[in-house]
Amino acid sequence: MTLSFFDQFMSPTYLGIPLIVLALSLPWVLFPKPSARWLNNRLLTLQGWFMNHFTQQIFQPLSLGGHKWAALLTSLMLFLITLNMLGLLPYTFTPTTQLSLNMAFAIPLWLATVIIGMRNQPTHALGHLLPEGTPTLLIPILIIIETISLFIRPLALGVRLTANLTAGHLLIQLIATAAFVLLPLMPTVALLTATLLLLLTLLEVAVAMIQAYVFVLLLSLYLQENV
Repeated sequence: MTLSFFDQFMSPTYLGIPLIVLALSLPWVLFPKPSARWLNNRLLTLQGWFMNHFTQQIFQPLSLGGHKWAALLTSLMLFLITLNMLGLLPYTFTPTTQLSLNMAFAIPLWLATVIIGMRNQPTHALGHLLPEGTPTLLIPILIIIETISLFIRPLALGVRLTANLTAGHLLIQLIATAAFVLLPLMPTVALLTATLLLLLTLLEVAVAMIQAYVFVLLLSLYLQENV
């Protein structure tokens, strides 16, 4: 019996117990821990260099009030990158292909940025709903449109991450299946298909990192509007 291509996105269970908690906790075990030594090893040095450059790039346009989010967003990006990369390994499960998980990340963080803007500078936060110089007749329509776009932001965050990872995994599985089917029939075509599969896998590694970066970058832009 041939399984559906979408079965790979189902949350695995063992004895009726969902294993998604194990999949979410595994990345934290893989991160190197800081040591009490004066000199760090190469892995810790590379991790520190990456985190410093990422934090500087993301939070440079923000005011000092937004720098409080540095540890949260940097940890979130490392977590998402690790989940996405581990999902490319064989016989693994990618939790970030679940829309419910991505929305659980997106909605609270987006809502926190909106609440901060309404609390600290409500006039400026509400001013984003109506561009300056808008004709009087268009004011109600623009307010409705901007309000809808504001509430669509978390949905766009979650759907973007889910759709990109799901599409990549499906494409890899389709091309891998085609390579196995063509191997006894047309070995040359199967070899070309396997080469394409290797290139696509490298592309998916880049997509896994870029989508985590885009997720955190958009959150920082939302924060910049409200800080």
